[in-house]
Amino acid sequence: MIHFALRCEAAGHAFDGWFRSGEDFDGQAQRGLVSCPVCGSTSVGKALMRPAVAGTREAPTPAEMAKVAETLQRMGREVRASADYVGPNFAEEARRIHYGEADERRIYGEASPVEVKGLMEEGIAALPLPPLPEEKN
Repeated sequence: MIHFALRCEAAGHAFDGWFRSGEDFDGQAQRGLVSCPVCGSTSVGKALMRPAVAGTREAPTPAEMAKVAETLQRMGREVRASADYVGPNFAEEARRIHYGEADERRIYGEASPVEVKGLMEEGIAALPLPPLPEEKN
């Protein structure tokens, strides 16, 4: 199996794909079988990738990990402050927005792994929000 960084040539969306070989990707792409998970375009090409070189890498330091956690928590707070909370109806409301049955807006809420997988299969983006320290009290 080979991993490729892919790029939607219609809108510039970036995503990844795994194929048996480079020829397998080429054949699927020529037949229109590779599509952008964001917009559905079949105009997809390989993006520039750095070579996968085996080597050693030091684990991140606790200070680096704390900085990453702080950044994720800040982003989570920003989403919560600027989006509508829809609770356990997240998957249903995300579909309504995606299909034009509800006004387009930012939302957040709860969804099961099965619901999130279903959204992704329909081309609807859904990402988990990082837990905030105050939610653990």
